[in-house]
Amino acid sequence: MRRAGDLALVLLVAALGIWRELVPPAASRQAVGFAVAIHLLSAAALWWRRTHPVTSGLVIAFLALLTPTFASVVSAYSVTAYAVRHRWVAALLPVTWLIGAGVWAMPRLAGPAVIVIAGLAGLYLGARRRHGQALVEREHELQAEQTRADERTRLAAEMHDVVTHRLNLMVLHAGALKVAAKDDEVRKAAEELRTAGCQALEELRDLVGVLRSGRTARIPDVLPDRLANLVADSAATGLEVTLTEHGDADIISPAVRRTMYRVVQESLTNVHKHAPGAHTEITIHCGPSSVRAVIRNTAPSSAPDSALSGSGSGLLGLRGRVEMVGGTLTAGPTDDGGFEVDAVLPSFVPT
Repeated sequence: MRRAGDLALVLLVAALGIWRELVPPAASRQAVGFAVAIHLLSAAALWWRRTHPVTSGLVIAFLALLTPTFASVVSAYSVTAYAVRHRWVAALLPVTWLIGAGVWAMPRLAGPAVIVIAGLAGLYLGARRRHGQALVEREHELQAEQTRADERTRLAAEMHDVVTHRLNLMVLHAGALKVAAKDDEVRKAAEELRTAGCQALEELRDLVGVLRSGRTARIPDVLPDRLANLVADSAATGLEVTLTEHGDADIISPAVRRTMYRVVQESLTNVHKHAPGAHTEITIHCGPSSVRAVIRNTAPSSAPDSALSGSGSGLLGLRGRVEMVGGTLTAGPTDDGGFEVDAVLPSFVPT
């Protein structure tokens, strides 16, 4: 529809130009033919007034040096209305029209005045059009954000109904086992299970709150002693694990500490899932410019539980987390049948 309107405009401008040269008739047939050709070329250049307004305006400005045409008026509007850069081309149109106006009988200033008015109209209407487009784009962004908020609310409700229910049952069963058990070791294990379940419930409630409200979660700093506590928790479940730390973890930035903690945490989780009975060595090197965490485990002594197989996306997400702070992560099997995760991170990144 828009191109049909452009074609009609081209034909109209060409017809007006031909009429201007033929009525009244010019002094010579050769002069009429030349002027008509200029009018036709100028009108044809208007076909690209929307897609290439600057180029179209330059062509029409050049042709106006030979014979002023009605296309200069339309081009001045198009350049100011549709061009993003080089709108100064619109100022050339009245100048070139005035230079070539000696062949016209009308007053020389009338044409440039009309061209200037057309350019000002293009500035105004173009600004209104761009403002309207910005409002439409903003409305689409708000609709998309509302859709994401609705999806977050749905996910929050799903997590609350399914995961929280199961965790509550686990905590209740652990508490009942602690009361009913006669063995101290069983009661201790039941209490540790209940404590872990309560911590998971608290973290899950925070996450559900973030999903429902859309607010940004406040991520607390991971203090160096939490890494030792993480290793101790894994050792309490029967995993043979040793931690060796070199350097001072206090000198690295909190964002790096959190990432290093998640690397060790995910690696230990994978050992629990895929390498039961394996011996795990964790080595942390904290230097002035880089931090390196190496988690290596031996081959498993028994077959892994199929119920704990996982989705396989843990290492992929971990690599993305490490790369986000400017680090690198490599992971793969070792020659002795075990597995190794090696993460190198910068010591400092902005929090």
